Amino acid sequence: MARPTSTLRQAGMALPVMLIILVVMMATGIYMLRATHSSALTTGNLAYNATMSRAVDYGLHVGFQYLSNNKGALNISDAAHGYEAKWDTKYLVRDSEFWTNAITVSDPADPEHNQVDYVIHRMCARELRYDDPTNSCMMTSANTAQLGNSVPLGASLAADAPQFADSPQVHYVITARIHGARGGNVVNQMIVLIGA
Repeated sequence: MARPTSTLRQAGMALPVMLIILVVMMATGIYMLRATHSSALTTGNLAYNATMSRAVDYGLHVGFQYLSNNKGALNISDAAHGYEAKWDTKYLVRDSEFWTNAITVSDPADPEHNQVDYVIHRMCARELRYDDPTNSCMMTSANTAQLGNSVPLGASLAADAPQFADSPQVHYVITARIHGARGGNVVNQMIVLIGA
């Protein structure tokens, strides 16, 4: 019996389809690994930033304690405690001159790694009393409303009634920063109003 000299060629499509599916699965696997890695990095960075933000809040707390304990002596600067009785608006937080009299404190939660710098500025143009005619300070009128009343006892809603202002509240800005171990920096600010 003689065999035919021409052989039939096989025309299967299974192998190319399987190779294409394999390439797609590999690409999807690589993408999922990268996405998982990226999500883990993002989560870690957010947690690190939150930890640093909590640490820098300790500097704000220390600055607030200084203002609370020294209400009568806030007309002059106190470099030993990071207090400036005036705010030079030509310097921004990123400028080194802004941090000239900054105080460094250690965060009690991690004193070895978290060193927090803070500085306090009174929002006045000069180191004078807030009511000096040559000084200009950022102030807010005292809130005299009590127990939900819009008008305090003895006052009037009449448009032509005399208005006697209580002593104003002077604005103070406490700025704190921390330099993280991984190169991250956090700066927080708090505005405090203290009666003059």
